[in-house]
Amino acid sequence: MKLLHTTLGPKRADELGMILPHEHVFVDLRTPDQPGYAEADPQDVVRVMSPQIEAIKARGITALVECSTGGVGLRVDIDLAVSQATGLPIVVPTGNYREPWIPDWVRDASEADLEAQMFRDLAEGVGETGVKAAWIKISAGDDGITPLEAKILRAAARAAQRTGAVIGSHTIKGRVVMDQLDIIEAEGYRADRFISIHTQEEKDFGLNIAVAQRGAWIEYDHVGRAPDAAVSELIVRALDADLGSQLLLSHDRGWYDPAIPGGGTPTPYTHLSDVMLPLLRTRGIDEAVIRQLTVSNPFEAFAR
Repeated sequence: MKLLHTTLGPKRADELGMILPHEHVFVDLRTPDQPGYAEADPQDVVRVMSPQIEAIKARGITALVECSTGGVGLRVDIDLAVSQATGLPIVVPTGNYREPWIPDWVRDASEADLEAQMFRDLAEGVGETGVKAAWIKISAGDDGITPLEAKILRAAARAAQRTGAVIGSHTIKGRVVMDQLDIIEAEGYRADRFISIHTQEEKDFGLNIAVAQRGAWIEYDHVGRAPDAAVSELIVRALDADLGSQLLLSHDRGWYDPAIPGGGTPTPYTHLSDVMLPLLRTRGIDEAVIRQLTVSNPFEAFAR
């Protein structure tokens, strides 16, 4: 049986509805060597982020995927605190971001050590939280994969193969995604267990199609951050290209930022529900397709 591992335990498909596949509860975009990096009182984050979570619960959202990974402030203890305070399951990753946000210990670690750490997070739980990571979040540079990023990806592919976890990558260029898929397949894992995060940033739509034809998920995660007409047009274009079974939609919004006093002012996770889905309906997208995009696809992508 496929299960989606969350802060509130494993969930079956019939226990969940709409899932937001790319959001952030807590992020620190300073590099890990900066003073105060990723430091915050969990209860401060709960106070700031709970209203945002309650707003999406009121709209029928049943889970949220946390996309902050190692190097940009992954704090599973904070995700757990917010989840327990609000009753919303949060799906957390393991893994590490791209240069220059890669911590020294990752730089110095062997591939075997990185694989072991990611496997432990997926199979046993992250640190002392008891929360199993559902997936692996990585990244690659805009101009290509560096040797260090490739080392992380190879380790991720091996840990993912042992668990069935999906690998998601912040990658801007479609040609770099294709290189990542080559590495994953060379390690014996499958392209259909890869999410091309920020696919919309590759403006050559042909490369969006090419990535999907390799079997990977594509993710348009700029809902509410780009003009609605342009976002809806891209979604419809992907559906017309028969990519609906591999398409994920989200905002890439939030979040509590420990670099800002009081955590800053979060941006809401509600634009998809309030604006984009009604707009897609006016464009003739039927309810079965909307359910696939917002319920079935996110579960299939992240469950294992």
